[in-house]
Amino acid sequence: MAKEYARTQRVADYLQRELAALIQHEVRDPRVGMVSITGVDVSRDLGHARVYYTKMEADSADQAREATEALNRAAGFLRSQLSKDSSMRSVPQLRFFFDGSVGRGRDLEDLIRRAADADKELGLRDDDPEER
Repeated sequence: MAKEYARTQRVADYLQRELAALIQHEVRDPRVGMVSITGVDVSRDLGHARVYYTKMEADSADQAREATEALNRAAGFLRSQLSKDSSMRSVPQLRFFFDGSVGRGRDLEDLIRRAADADKELGLRDDDPEER
């Protein structure tokens, strides 16, 4: 079982690298814009792959809906390009999903920054050992 996991992980890593390059150089749809592939989950039978991406100007799936549609429309083209460049017997079906974790991370960072600023206003500081 561990060997099969290693293979699906290797395929996922390969797809992530290759799709990032293909999208950057080959996809000409302006709706895609600046996207980064953040992860790929491949099914155990290697028949399907869920590709997660982030978009520079989008923080939510609603804001990235057009890019998701454009990427899913280009999935056949991307799959054919992958089959030309790889030695895999079959390339998984690709399905693209927006990864909102980066936007959530920015929101959490903003909350932490505001809490730290509020602590400074109250006179609480982390670097003062006498207050501990």
